[in-house]
Amino acid sequence: MPLSDFAYQRCLSQQCGYTCGPEDARTACPKCGDLLDVVYDWNKSKPPSSLKYFEEMWSRRNEPLRFSGIYRFWELLPFAKPETCVTVGEGQTLLQQTDLVGTYVGMKPGRLYLQYEGMNPSGSFKDNGMSAAFTHARAIGAKRAACASTGNTSASLAMYCAATKLMKAVIFIGSGKISYGKLSQALDYGALTVQIAGDFDDAMARVQEVSRDLGIYLVNSVNPFRLEGQKSIMFRVLEALRWEVPDWIVVPGGNLGNSSAFGKAFLELKELGLIDRMPRLAVINAAGADTLFELFEHRGLRWNGGRANMNIADHYYQELDQLGRKASTIASAIEINRPVNLRKCLRALEAMDGVVRQVSDQEMLDAKAKVGAGGFGCEPASAASVAGARLLRDQGIISADDRVVCILTGHQLKDPTATVAYHTTDQEQFNKVLGSRGVRRASFANRAVAVPNDLGEIIKAIQLYS
Repeated sequence: MPLSDFAYQRCLSQQCGYTCGPEDARTACPKCGDLLDVVYDWNKSKPPSSLKYFEEMWSRRNEPLRFSGIYRFWELLPFAKPETCVTVGEGQTLLQQTDLVGTYVGMKPGRLYLQYEGMNPSGSFKDNGMSAAFTHARAIGAKRAACASTGNTSASLAMYCAATKLMKAVIFIGSGKISYGKLSQALDYGALTVQIAGDFDDAMARVQEVSRDLGIYLVNSVNPFRLEGQKSIMFRVLEALRWEVPDWIVVPGGNLGNSSAFGKAFLELKELGLIDRMPRLAVINAAGADTLFELFEHRGLRWNGGRANMNIADHYYQELDQLGRKASTIASAIEINRPVNLRKCLRALEAMDGVVRQVSDQEMLDAKAKVGAGGFGCEPASAASVAGARLLRDQGIISADDRVVCILTGHQLKDPTATVAYHTTDQEQFNKVLGSRGVRRASFANRAVAVPNDLGEIIKAIQLYS
C-alpha cells in the first residue's frame, strides 16, 4: 500500500468523530457532511525534534523528493510513502524582503516580506496542494481528476496530468469567469474544459455531483489532501526566516484553502513543540466577494472551539440567493461567494488570533502596481494581501515594527488584461476592463510614451523620461 500506516482522515466536527483510512477518496464526512482532516499519529511517524533538521534536506537537491518544496518537509505531511510522491519540482519559491512595498504598506525598513508563490511551475500556489492531491489520487489508482476553477486550479491540475500522464483532467469553469492567461494553460495542457452557464459556485456544485456519479477524483480544496500540500508554504516561510515565527501572515481569501492550511500547519508545529508561538493571521477578501468578512466581522461567526453556529452562514447564503447577488471582482482567483473551507478557516482564525478585512478592486490594483514596481509581478488577487496589510497598518492593528509576511499567490501573467488596462493610455480600454468594476484611477500607472518614428524625437523622449 503506497499510503502510510500512521495517517488517517477524521471529521472536522468533534461531536461526530468519524474516522477513515487514508485510502478513502472523500470530500465530506459520510455521517454528518462536515469537512475531513488528514491526521497523523505522530508517535508512530516520529517527526524531527527541531525544524533545523530540514536544512539537511535542502542540501540533498539531487533527490527528487527533497528537491520539491513540499516533500523536502515530508516528515510534516507523511500521508504517502516517499517513493510514491508525485513531484514536478514545485515549491521553489522565494520569501523576499522588500522595503519598497514595505514603505507603501507603512512598515519600518526590513519588516515586510513577500512570499512569491507565482514561481511555481504553473504560476500559482495551487501546485503545492495539487502535488499532494495527485500523490493521493495516484496511490488509490484514480484515472481521471476533476475540479471547478476560476483558473489557477485548472491550470495546475492540467499541468500535472500533462506532465505525469497519470490521469485525464476534467475542468469546470463558469461562463466568462476565467482570465485568458489561466484558460490558455488548461487548453494548452490538453484538459477537457467544460464551461457551464453560471459562476464558480455553480461550477463547484456541478463538479461535486459529477465526480460522485462518475467516480472521478476531485481535486478542489474541499479535498483534505490538497491542504496538506499547501501547509508547505508556511514551512518555506519559516525556513527563509531561519525558523523564527513572523508576527503576521496576510493572505487573500477566496475558497479559504490557504488560510485553512496555514492554520493547520501552525497548530501541528505547536503540538509537536517545533515552534513556541503562533503568528497572527489576516485573511483579506475582495469587496466584491466578501463572504468571510461579512460573516466574521459583521455577523459574529466564530469557530467557538468547534461549535460554530453555521446557521449564520446558511441564512447569509439564503440572502444572496434571494437577492441574486453573485461575486464580482477583478480579482478572479478569489471571486467566490460560498467558500468551501469556511469552517476550517474559522478554526485557523481562532488558533491564530486572526482578523478578516475586505479591500476594493481599486486598492488591490494600486497595491499590485507597487508590487510590480518592486520586481515581483502578481495577479490582482495576490495583491489583496498587500492592500490588506496596508489597511491593517492604517487601522493600527499591524504595528510598523511587526514582521509581516504577505502571500503573493499567483504570477502577474495569470491576468495580463487587468495589468495592461491599469497602465494603458487608452481610456476606453481602462473603462471597459476596470472602470466597470469601480476603479477610477491608476495612481501608479507606468504608461507607454508615444513618439513619432524619428530618431531625434525618440532620443529626446528617452532623455526626458528616463
